[in-house]
Amino acid sequence: MIRILFLGDVVGEPGRKALAQRLKGLQEELAVDFTIVNGENAAGGRGISGKQCIELLRAGATVITTGDHVWDQKDLPAYIETEPRLLRPCNYPAGTPGSGSVVLETSKGPVGVINVRGLTFMNPPLENPFHSVAGEVEKMRAATKVIFVDAHAETTSEKIALGRYLDGKVSAVVGTHTHVQTADEQIFPGGTAFLCDAGMCGAAESILGRTKESILRRFLTGMPTALPVATGAVQICGVCIDVDETNGFAVAIRRVQELVAV
Repeated sequence: MIRILFLGDVVGEPGRKALAQRLKGLQEELAVDFTIVNGENAAGGRGISGKQCIELLRAGATVITTGDHVWDQKDLPAYIETEPRLLRPCNYPAGTPGSGSVVLETSKGPVGVINVRGLTFMNPPLENPFHSVAGEVEKMRAATKVIFVDAHAETTSEKIALGRYLDGKVSAVVGTHTHVQTADEQIFPGGTAFLCDAGMCGAAESILGRTKESILRRFLTGMPTALPVATGAVQICGVCIDVDETNGFAVAIRRVQELVAV
């Protein structure tokens, strides 16, 4: 059995500090073999830089996934070409810098990770995520049966549909992007673990990791407003999944949620 820990969107410096402070202890307590972190909002809430990628890797991440903000930091297109453990969505067109998937060796065998982005209510338009992820899975299964998919999408329906579509073909499909952990963890009939959204690693006293005042101002006035990252104690949210490495099927899934003072 191989145990995979996945943590949802890291929001700004508070999220990064919380993982630097707590991730290795969490890995030890949960007996984790492989850790994936979504770094989508690590840079002040928008994207991730090379420096912040290094921070998360040093904190204990094995692979870092992203999403619709992947290119928000200007150094990222060049940096991502040098770091295979940092993924961008696989449904970007051919020729886009970086890769949407990676296979890494562990003491319990190879583990594959795929990052895919949804289309509904998201920009810019990308290739069809269902077709793109199917192609990645087909190639990856020649190297490993243990495959984790980060489905970065806005709507629950699209994430559930991706999970159902991939049931029996991958070990797990876990959604990101909405920053709110859902309570629908389950193992589908074909053996694929699923959670609609892992949640975020961001300030607990906030609105999706941003200051409450700024978000409320936008809703109340309808005017463009700066959205600073909130500070204070951080809610680390994610999911822990046990996978039978001999067949790639999930055998257990449980949500992870912990408050960390930073």
